[in-house]
Amino acid sequence: MESTDPILPSEEVKDTTLDLTETVNDTATLESVATENIVEATEEVNGEESAAESHQAPRRLSTKAEILAEASRLAALDATEINADEVGHLKQQFYQLRNEAVRAEREAYEAVEGNNPSDFTPSADPDEEAFKESLSVIKEKKAAQRAVIEAQLQANLAAKEAIIAKLREMSADTDNVNRLFPEVRDLQAQFKEIGEVPQQNSSDIWKGYQDAVERFYDQLKINKELRDYDFKKNLAEKEALVAEAEKLRDEEDVIIAFKRLQELHDQWRAIGPVPKEVREQIWGRFKELSTEVNKRYQDFFVERKNRERENEEAKLAICERVEALDFSTLTTYAAWDEMTNRFMEAQADWRKLGYASRKANNELFARFRGACDKFFAAKADFYKQMKDVLAVNLEKKIALCERAEALKDSTDWRATADELTRLQKEWKTIGAVAKKHSDQVWHRFLAACDYFFDQKKKNTSGQRRNERANLEQKQEIIEKLKAIETQTPEREAAIKAVKDLQAEWQSVGHVPFAEKDAVYDAYRAVVNSIYDKLNIARRDSRMSSFESSLSEMGGDSNRLFRERERLLRAYEQRKSELKTYENNMGFLSARSKNADSMVREMQRRVQHLRDNLAELESKIKTIDSKL
Repeated sequence: MESTDPILPSEEVKDTTLDLTETVNDTATLESVATENIVEATEEVNGEESAAESHQAPRRLSTKAEILAEASRLAALDATEINADEVGHLKQQFYQLRNEAVRAEREAYEAVEGNNPSDFTPSADPDEEAFKESLSVIKEKKAAQRAVIEAQLQANLAAKEAIIAKLREMSADTDNVNRLFPEVRDLQAQFKEIGEVPQQNSSDIWKGYQDAVERFYDQLKINKELRDYDFKKNLAEKEALVAEAEKLRDEEDVIIAFKRLQELHDQWRAIGPVPKEVREQIWGRFKELSTEVNKRYQDFFVERKNRERENEEAKLAICERVEALDFSTLTTYAAWDEMTNRFMEAQADWRKLGYASRKANNELFARFRGACDKFFAAKADFYKQMKDVLAVNLEKKIALCERAEALKDSTDWRATADELTRLQKEWKTIGAVAKKHSDQVWHRFLAACDYFFDQKKKNTSGQRRNERANLEQKQEIIEKLKAIETQTPEREAAIKAVKDLQAEWQSVGHVPFAEKDAVYDAYRAVVNSIYDKLNIARRDSRMSSFESSLSEMGGDSNRLFRERERLLRAYEQRKSELKTYENNMGFLSARSKNADSMVREMQRRVQHLRDNLAELESKIKTIDSKL
């Protein structure tokens, strides 16, 4: 520790020598420097972690070439510029890629029939030898650097031990105060300029140095005014350090606060003693502030470890979640899209989490990425296979379009109508095509069929007279239904009468187009009224209404075919919705606050969709029976 005692000119030193005896006789014994407190502070600081762990993950390299280039770059640097963490991360990445290559080579070897897995020997990797050479260069540089540093520390230790020995020798010479005092100041300055010593010797060196200095001051009893001036200046400097330490309590970054506290302790050790009456007080305040900063620093790392443990558990749960997803049986685009959404949700959840511990974080990420890669590779294979299937289906449907277009101008109404009806049935047996072609090829086929049936309708004679007769017959049915509505017959008899009239309605052919909507609305109104009055199920009412609609279409197979396609698309859409709801029900947590009500609502919707599917299936079968 460097003393702050001013160096007196030679004349003043002589005068001080003459008055020394009287000064000592009239003055109380001088207090020693509080070296024990300073050494204690040194031990506390040295007991803490020297620096914060790095929060920034090293840059990830994806190929061996990049890793070799980075290793060569590090090997070319000076030892002081080489970061051990970067070297360790390079080794981890390199051998991860090497292990993946060996794994792939092993799988290829074992895939060959007749190969014994125990006979497998991986091929030599020329890159590994080059990588090891770079690591060897780095290791030699770091070893040489450590040797130089250790030698310097030992030299510093020897120099400081020599100064301490000299100070102890001088502290025993009480007869040469004026001559020895400037030399002591020089030795103090030399001691301060000497660099660090080995960590295990640091505390003992400081204690020995402080003890030697205090012996000199105590035994030689230098001029009280000079010492008081020194104490006053030292006290002001230490009070400034206490003020700096107080500011660290408000520093948000605990790592910066801890580093700054270490600097303050270094400065504290370099400052000389203070008056005895305030020595314990000022050290106690500085120690208290140090303890507070150190506690925040320790709590920060405890909290970070807890967060890392929580993140590790959450990432492990996500890995298990995606690994449990079974996509081996998926056969439709909708199913693959739904599964893709679940993987994307898992990736979004992963990105929301922070780091786990370094080792666990790398292992979990490799595990999670492997599961995702496996899924997306399987999805790519499915899409590739489906692309070929869709192309074949498109060729078949285009062929049907060409055959329909060749028949659309035919005037052989019956034979052509039968042929087009057969083509429509064949169309239904062909699977899906690519979405970008679906509407185009369907409208092309539909246009050819519509054109023919429109021409057929225009050229059909006697149709209008039949339609007028049918209109009159349906109006009579409506009047009979109204009579049932106004009367109060027995319920079973009324239901039978209504069913018979509905069957009669369905057996009646087309009515004039201009009258169609009006007569049908009148019919539906009276039927619905009777159904409400007799409390007949609405589903029966809807089916009755549907069968009536089919009756309106008569034998128009083109219209029946189009209606069937519409119902089939609605059926597929409801089926997809049902599957989505059933999958979503599996994600509802029983611990959720609103889980029960949500489950009940989901179940109600699922049942509604199932009823709707059953009704649509019944309608499709009804149409199929008429085609």
